[in-house]
Amino acid sequence: MAISIKSKKDIESLRIPNRIVAQTLQLLATRAKEGVSLLELDTLAREFISSQGGRAAFYQLYGFPNSICASVNEVIIHGIPTEYRLKNGDIVGIDIGVEYNGWYGDAAITIGIGEIEEKDKLLIDCAKDTLYEAISQIKEGMRFKELSSILEDSIIRRGFEPLRGFCGHGIGRSPHEEPEIPNYLESPNPKQGPKIKEGMVFCIEPMIAQLDGEPTILNDKWSVVAKDGLNGSHYEHTIAIIGGQAEILTEVK
Repeated sequence: MAISIKSKKDIESLRIPNRIVAQTLQLLATRAKEGVSLLELDTLAREFISSQGGRAAFYQLYGFPNSICASVNEVIIHGIPTEYRLKNGDIVGIDIGVEYNGWYGDAAITIGIGEIEEKDKLLIDCAKDTLYEAISQIKEGMRFKELSSILEDSIIRRGFEPLRGFCGHGIGRSPHEEPEIPNYLESPNPKQGPKIKEGMVFCIEPMIAQLDGEPTILNDKWSVVAKDGLNGSHYEHTIAIIGGQAEILTEVK
């Protein structure tokens, strides 16, 4: 399937759900405190998204049971919100999708609860810094494999490992479109494959493991942990290629 090119009008339409995603993440980052349950965050997100005229896009997507992904400690992605109450020292990844008038937005953050260990601060910084470092280097004409190589190099340089088997993706009228964008190079030559073009819109999402990035899916059929069983982190933005450069759509401005 070809990678879709969005018109200027399309991108203006995409700004709305992505802005709601950014606002919802900002809200949850202020409310995710010791003693708050994951289900409380889920409800807060769903109600806020609805108040903005959007719909929580993850609910029932491929059968997912909740409105957000809430991934605590060793769960890197796709954590299901439960009655679990956050504790001092936890880290939690929050991933949010929004649909508005048939267009989709998607982003994620990982935050610490109270006082977290230094290694967890470095883990979170790796995901966030890798994301922004990669975005800063995106230019029209580079290949998606080159982007994957940049992501992998950044993660490894910081002393961590990319989670295998999961990836960033295109987005637009569907929450997941072509292309797939792994956080690692799957073939030895980055100078091959599709090129990044004006009007493309896609999500970049570094998913960080510590020692071994091979994935394991837990018994709930959703939560993904690394084979090493250690804490992980996750950051994500939706970006659009405008004027040959990457513009972040999922930032509060």
